[in-house]
Amino acid sequence: MTTNTGLQPPRRPDQFEDDDKDIFENSQMLINIGPQHPATHGTLRIACRLNGEVVEESKCEIGYLHRGMEKLGEIKTYHKFIPYTDRLNYCSALQNNVAYVTTIEKLLGIEIPPRNVYIRTMVCEMARIIDHIICVGINAFDLGAMTYFLLGFHQREEAYTLIESLCGSRLTTSYTRIGGLSGDLPDNFLPRMKKWLDDVEKTFKELDKLLTNNRIWVDRTQGVGVFTAEQALAYSMTGPCLRASNVNIDLRRDRPYLAYKDLEFDVPVAKGGDVYDRYLVRMAEIFESVRILRQIVDKMPKGPIWADDKRVRIPDKERVYNSMESLIHHFKFFMEGFDVPAGEAYCPMEGPNGEMGFYAISRGGPKAYRLRIRAPSFFMFQPVDEMIKGENIADVIAVIGSVNIIAGELDR
Repeated sequence: MTTNTGLQPPRRPDQFEDDDKDIFENSQMLINIGPQHPATHGTLRIACRLNGEVVEESKCEIGYLHRGMEKLGEIKTYHKFIPYTDRLNYCSALQNNVAYVTTIEKLLGIEIPPRNVYIRTMVCEMARIIDHIICVGINAFDLGAMTYFLLGFHQREEAYTLIESLCGSRLTTSYTRIGGLSGDLPDNFLPRMKKWLDDVEKTFKELDKLLTNNRIWVDRTQGVGVFTAEQALAYSMTGPCLRASNVNIDLRRDRPYLAYKDLEFDVPVAKGGDVYDRYLVRMAEIFESVRILRQIVDKMPKGPIWADDKRVRIPDKERVYNSMESLIHHFKFFMEGFDVPAGEAYCPMEGPNGEMGFYAISRGGPKAYRLRIRAPSFFMFQPVDEMIKGENIADVIAVIGSVNIIAGELDR
């Protein structure tokens, strides 16, 4: 069975004119990178036409996974869709949770209390660190830097242990609720957070010395997959990849939300737009996220974590067990959902990979009439064709790792 790649196959010798024989001599061939391949970081497929080891043309297949996530958001109640947001970019599930519930809260006109605001900001920055550890660690591993991968992933596992104490899950968290959170911070959470931040800072200072000026790493990444500012903007890129191309945009600073207006941080920007610069931006952002989290730990306000709104507030277990009205409220909430006024809302947030947002349209009732997801990976995958054109096949792996495509949110 043949598969349509969108590329013209190389011609057979008998299809060449006499003056074209040198083209055949150049050993053109078609290869698939992915979907079952350790270097594609998920269910991705790139069909490449090679001339020797040089990529002459490629086609990125967007839509290989067929998840139908946006349609699931239209048949599930607003509350029941929260766990599905974990499965978009599962490397930063907490960020997805926050982005989704914030959009629905905007439709409802709900304002969350200060402690909730700070906790949500905290988990977003934790998600940023985890996501960058995965991106940089696996990118380095793909190019042979195994030590970096092992040391970085140890800190990632420590972060997941913190998250597990927060919500009972490690990878797919479902921590947020519309108008609240699944639970408050454990008593010893903030001291443990301080300890983890110290460890992350110490580890990545060491890893910075190990990799940033490493001759092999620099030779494999500098000048590879170059994308200019004009190209990045034309392809609607956002996040670290855009800032690595010398476009200084960050929604946390330029359009503040949650607690970011009360926090001090810098936005790392690079000029080259290559694999190396994407690495440098993410490394710098890890240290900036540590800086943000230290401020959050010091400023964490006391008080409730739930908005005072009976439409979305899940009844306390004690009341459910002892009050018939609360028991009925509990069952109606989870079985039927709650009504959301007609309207539409979009709340963009600066996710680890770029702008993350949910666009929801309500016609009233407990389910979205339409739900669309602005997922960064969709916009990161489109320019890969341009980035790898003219590069060696080994550099394709470096480029794919540097843009950090997560297939779970690519095909929605």
